[in-house]
Amino acid sequence: MSLPQPPRRAKLVVSLILKESGLLPKLAAELEGVFGPLEMVSRWLPFDFTPYYETEMGRPLVRRMLVFRTLVAQDRLADIKLATNAFEAQHAADGRRRVNIDPGMLLPARFVLATGKDFAHRIYLAKGIYADLTLVYARGAFQRLPWTYPDYADGALLGFLQQARQRYQLEIKHD
Repeated sequence: MSLPQPPRRAKLVVSLILKESGLLPKLAAELEGVFGPLEMVSRWLPFDFTPYYETEMGRPLVRRMLVFRTLVAQDRLADIKLATNAFEAQHAADGRRRVNIDPGMLLPARFVLATGKDFAHRIYLAKGIYADLTLVYARGAFQRLPWTYPDYADGALLGFLQQARQRYQLEIKHD
């Protein structure tokens, strides 16, 4: 018989895609006010994998990944996504987003993003939010899946997530 076990707390990772890089300090400070202090910040990564956001936000687009120090309960992912959606709305101008904010949870075996869009591989969480299994960790590295967004399969982003996972592994050894 399988007995329920409390889930391990996860490392919160947030992606920000924007055109106006000058918005980052304000956004990061606001996110820290809700989710606690930052532990890691990626370098600026070009976001040129899809034109999906260009109509709304313009171009060229860039991304920064933020990793928060405080571990979070996995069952908070839906509420975290709703909070980041609210930040997007607060920073919109003329009915258009100026930033896309996507939260995810890093665990030893996987990286999961939150989304409001349903699809075959996504599991409903609550409040209109789904969990997207984006990457799995196997054979010493993150592995892409057939549905992994191309930007999350990119070497620079994978390298950053690998560093975050290494820090997280050290942290949970003492948890």
